[in-house]
Amino acid sequence: MVSFNLYTPHEILLRISFRAKEKRLFLNLSQKSLSDRSGVSFGVIKKFETTGKISLESLLKLAFVLEALNEFSDLFNPKPLESYSSLDQMLKQKPRRRGRK
Repeated sequence: MVSFNLYTPHEILLRISFRAKEKRLFLNLSQKSLSDRSGVSFGVIKKFETTGKISLESLLKLAFVLEALNEFSDLFNPKPLESYSSLDQMLKQKPRRRGRK
């Protein structure tokens, strides 16, 4: 199966920061109150909303306050069961411990 990425990583950063800002405004929170509730500094929030740059830990703290933390739980999930041709194939599949490349 071929996957086409329509967005660059930078574009995705900007989309996430734009959506976070929209959600913050929808919840009627200022940057300062979001900072107070999340424990993420005001400067980091301001930088995130303009550039999209933020640490993963800070992003998760903001997602918690913005009621979006559950959306991260499916990130990097293994292949769905439909991608296996048989139950035997699925049971024989061992989790990889190392990468080769």
